[in-house]
Amino acid sequence: MVASVLDQAASSLTNIAVLVIAARVSTVHGFATFSMVYLTFTVLLGVNMAYVGQAVVLTRGGAAASGGACRSAVSFTALAATGVGALLAAVGAVTAAVTGGWAGPGGAFLALGLVLPLVLVQDGLRYAFSTLRRPGLALAADTLRLVCVVPALLVQPRHSAPGLLVAVWGVSAVPALLLGLRLLWPHVRGTRADLRPYVRRGHLGQRFVVEFAVGNASSQLAVLGLGLFAAPLAVGALRGATTLFGPLNVLFNSVNAFGPPLLGRLGGRRAVARAAAVLGLVLCAVGLAWGLVLHALPARTGHQLLGATWQSAAALLPASGAQYAVMGLGTCALVTLRVLSPRATLSVQVVFSLVSVALMLGGYALSGSALGAAWGLAAGSALKAVAAWTRVVRLPAQEPPSAAAPVPAARVG
Repeated sequence: MVASVLDQAASSLTNIAVLVIAARVSTVHGFATFSMVYLTFTVLLGVNMAYVGQAVVLTRGGAAASGGACRSAVSFTALAATGVGALLAAVGAVTAAVTGGWAGPGGAFLALGLVLPLVLVQDGLRYAFSTLRRPGLALAADTLRLVCVVPALLVQPRHSAPGLLVAVWGVSAVPALLLGLRLLWPHVRGTRADLRPYVRRGHLGQRFVVEFAVGNASSQLAVLGLGLFAAPLAVGALRGATTLFGPLNVLFNSVNAFGPPLLGRLGGRRAVARAAAVLGLVLCAVGLAWGLVLHALPARTGHQLLGATWQSAAALLPASGAQYAVMGLGTCALVTLRVLSPRATLSVQVVFSLVSVALMLGGYALSGSALGAAWGLAAGSALKAVAAWTRVVRLPAQEPPSAAAPVPAARVG
C-alpha cells in the first residue's frame, strides 16, 4: 500500500513538473499548444486506464493467469497506442502541411502520435505490476521516469517549439519503459498474449470507459457551464479549493490501483467488505483531518499557495473537506463492487455523477454563490457513497464465478 501511494505520487509529480517546466521554456502561445496536446494525451491515458488497466487489476487466479493477463494487457496497449498514434501523426502532418508550419499544433500532434506508444505502455505497466502485487516495481520505473523527464525538459532552449517539447517528453520515457519491461519479463515468461477478449462485446473495459466518460465529462462540462453562463469567479474558487485537496486525490487513485488485487484475494463478500469499510473509514478520517489543517492555515500562507484566489477558496474549505471525506467512503465502496460484482458500478457511477452535477448547479442557484455549489457537490458525493455501500450490502454472500472473473485467463505456453 505504501509503495502504491508513493508510485501514484511520483506519477502525479511527473505530470506537474512537465507542465511547470513546459510553461517556463515556452512562449504563451507555445504553452497553449503544448497544453492542448497534453490534454489530448491525458484523455487517451484515462481511456486506456479504464479499458485496460481497471479491467486487468481484477484478474483472479494463480501466477500463470496473472502473468498471462498482464502480457495481454501490455500487448493490447502497445497495438492500440500504435494505431491511435498513427492517426494522430497523420492528422498532425496534414495540419502542418496546410498551415505551412511545423512549429504549431500540427507539429505538436505529429510528435504526440510518434511517441504515444512509448508513454502509454510505460504508464500502463503500473497496472500490470499492481495485478502482480508488485507495486514496488512500478515505483522504480515511475521514479526513473521522473528523474529522466525533468532534466530533459530543463535543458531545452527558451521559446522551444511545442512539437520539440512533446518529442523530448515522449522519448524521455524510454529508460523507464525498458526498465519496466525488464522487471515485468520474469512474471510473464512462458505465457502468451490473448488479445481477443479486448475486442469482444461485453468486455468490462467498455463499461469502465463509459464510467470514465460520464464521471469526468459531466462534472467538467458543468463547471465550465457555470463559468460561461453564471460566475467565472465561482469556477476559480472551486478549482482553487480542489487544488488544495490534491494529496487526497493521490490516495484515492492509489486505492483504485492496489485495492482490487488485494481485496480480491481475501475470499468471501464479508471479508472483502469489512476490509474495504475499514479502509474507507481511514480515508474519511484523513479527509477530515486534511480539511481541518487547511482551514487552520494562516491567511498569509494561503495567499502564498493560491494568491488572490485564496480568499474565495478558503470559504469553500468546510464544504470541500466534507466532500473529500465522503469521497473516501465512496471510493472504497466502488472498489468493493469492482471486486465482488464489476458490472454493478456502471449504474451507480452514471446516475450519481449526474445527480452530483444537478446538486452543484442547484446549490449555486439557491445560494447564488460558489459555497452553495460546493455543498451541492458534497451532497452528491455523500449520496453516491450511500448508494454504493447499499449495493455492496445487497450483494449475495457468494458472487457467481462468472461475475467475479472479468478478465479471461490467457493461454499458458
